[in-house]
Amino acid sequence: MRILFLLLIAEFALIAQTADLKGIFDIHAHSDPDSVPRSIDALTLTRLMALKGFGGVVLKNHYESTAGLAYLASQQAPGLMIFGGVALNRPVGGINVAAVERMALVKGGHGKVVWMPTFDSENEVKFRKEARPFVSVSKNGTLLPEVLAVIDVIAKNDFVLATGHSTPAETKMILTAAKARGVKRMVVTHPVIAPVLMTVEDMKWCASQGAYLEFVSNAIIGAAINMTPKQFVDAIRAVGVERVILSSDLGQAANPIHTEGWAMLFRILEKEGVTASEIDRMAKVNPGTLLR
Repeated sequence: MRILFLLLIAEFALIAQTADLKGIFDIHAHSDPDSVPRSIDALTLTRLMALKGFGGVVLKNHYESTAGLAYLASQQAPGLMIFGGVALNRPVGGINVAAVERMALVKGGHGKVVWMPTFDSENEVKFRKEARPFVSVSKNGTLLPEVLAVIDVIAKNDFVLATGHSTPAETKMILTAAKARGVKRMVVTHPVIAPVLMTVEDMKWCASQGAYLEFVSNAIIGAAINMTPKQFVDAIRAVGVERVILSSDLGQAANPIHTEGWAMLFRILEKEGVTASEIDRMAKVNPGTLLR
């Protein structure tokens, strides 16, 4: 409790110097409990976000559904919209229709996001040159039948489809099929960082299909920076703030906690000439529209 109190004091001092954090919807937040090291647990994180006036958060785990965790967190963080999701990696059976259908039944209705494979995706494993099993979404340039079946369940439940760590070509196939099959909420998972690494033209195409492009803070802050702030903002400008969502993708043990990361991100964007209204559009309006 004392640690949380001191943390809150430090956070208030930091946030007072930068853009308003009230109303943020963070669609990509890692936390404990997890099978890899995390900086903060979900209950502490959601209480902290509620105190800061965040609008909502999506709790993400690469290996387990977080719909139940979101329900529990919602009981002690009033005023904060808390959602969970399921990433279709190997521990949930990969591209597994039953995992998505079961999430829809979890008490409270907090399951919201379905990520195509992330750390277990074929693209991730091959990009990292790792010798381990992976989950495929396509073969010979065509989406697998089970991917189409999952997309149908996403459409039926009005879930958010997130493209995970798919290749740009796979992402385009996923979005095309999702749009044709009635999915209304689509977001491209961190397109500017590895292993996705989309070109500006790729991102523009995705935006033209009605998808949002997710730009994560740990691309330019934390322990694994992979681009400069100028490159980050230039890519946002190329896509257009109307189709961009900012998220933290924080929770890694070596990185700042989410609220601190958001404050750092806002200061960097402001220094690069991004206006307060543009930040609000990307951090509050667009993700709020996606989740609501």
